Amino acid sequence: MGELIPIIAIIMGCGIPITAIWAKHKQKIAEMQVSATAANTAEKAAQYASSVQALEDRVRVLERIVTDKGYDVATQIEALRDQRSVDEGSGVPLEMTRKENV
Repeated sequence: MGELIPIIAIIMGCGIPITAIWAKHKQKIAEMQVSATAANTAEKAAQYASSVQALEDRVRVLERIVTDKGYDVATQIEALRDQRSVDEGSGVPLEMTRKENV
């Protein structure tokens, strides 16, 4: 039993510094993960902001179309479809699809 005491002391003497080094390493890894996550979150926020800005721009254009030119947008769309069907021979006017669905 007396022989085990020096062996245990040597193991404990080596084990404590190794544990401290391991804990410090784990802390650095955790800090790196936090900083990577923060950078990723900032990048996603910037992407969302740009897509929101693009959508707001599109809504402004649509509002301008409706308010500046009145409410004859459906007539204009129908005229464009009629032109396309004459030009390309494809496309179905809205009135034909309405009759079929009724």
